[in-house]
Amino acid sequence: MSTLNAEEYKSFEGIKQTDEDGSEFWYARDLAAVLQYKEWRNFNKVIDRAMLACKNSSYAISDHFVEVNKMVGIGSGAQRSQIDYKLTRYACYLIVQNGDPRKEVIALGQTYFAIQTRRAEVGDTFNQLDENNKRLVARGNIKQWNQLLVEAAHKAGILTDEEYAVFQNAGYKGLYGGLTVADIHARKGLKPNEKILDFMGSTELIANLFRISQTEEKLRIEEASSPAEANNIHYEVAEKIRNAIMEMGATLPENLPKPDKSIQVIEREEIRKLRDPQITLMLDE
Repeated sequence: MSTLNAEEYKSFEGIKQTDEDGSEFWYARDLAAVLQYKEWRNFNKVIDRAMLACKNSSYAISDHFVEVNKMVGIGSGAQRSQIDYKLTRYACYLIVQNGDPRKEVIALGQTYFAIQTRRAEVGDTFNQLDENNKRLVARGNIKQWNQLLVEAAHKAGILTDEEYAVFQNAGYKGLYGGLTVADIHARKGLKPNEKILDFMGSTELIANLFRISQTEEKLRIEEASSPAEANNIHYEVAEKIRNAIMEMGATLPENLPKPDKSIQVIEREEIRKLRDPQITLMLDE
């Protein structure tokens, strides 16, 4: 992950605010600008996902995302009300975790907001979640680890999309008994634009998270220096995980059931619950 230099550090530090009681916070619109989101509606979608992650961590959303209305000038001395959020450091972490991974500044934000520490906090209550929300948490962690894996593979000499596809297949073949990404995609009966990770249950996602995280670590430790070496490491790590699953007598990944709903559908449903809570009225009839 990228290292913050002094100037980039200041971009996050410079927008930090302090309450009367000394508590630090960030305004969402200030953070959106630093994270290079030009449209508020796009950044608001990231906030929605971050709120959902906050709920899944068993933290009160209202403790970390405080909606405020600020008056802003619109010319000729006129003003209008504008929705913003006061964010805790934890809320900011969740936002950068759910931001656009293609933006380098997102990776810098993850470093600044202490992603490793916060990820551990998210995991503390994982077992208390229902299956859908376990899938959301595991899929989110995989997205982050995949970024690290891409960086490690790049350092090993994997530079093109074609080379990365071979590298990716090496891992899947090791974990899935020789099946490639295309094979697993076909086995799950997915459409061409659907991703296999989005149609995995929590058990299958966790097995893949372990594959990804352990491969990333081994690539770094062994300082892999060629695509062939990186491919072998990915396959060997994945195969060892598969062997461990077999030794425990657990279900192999390719035999686990495919969930009915994709991660995207579940995410939309959970965000809708946050935005439109059902209020039951108690009527004495």
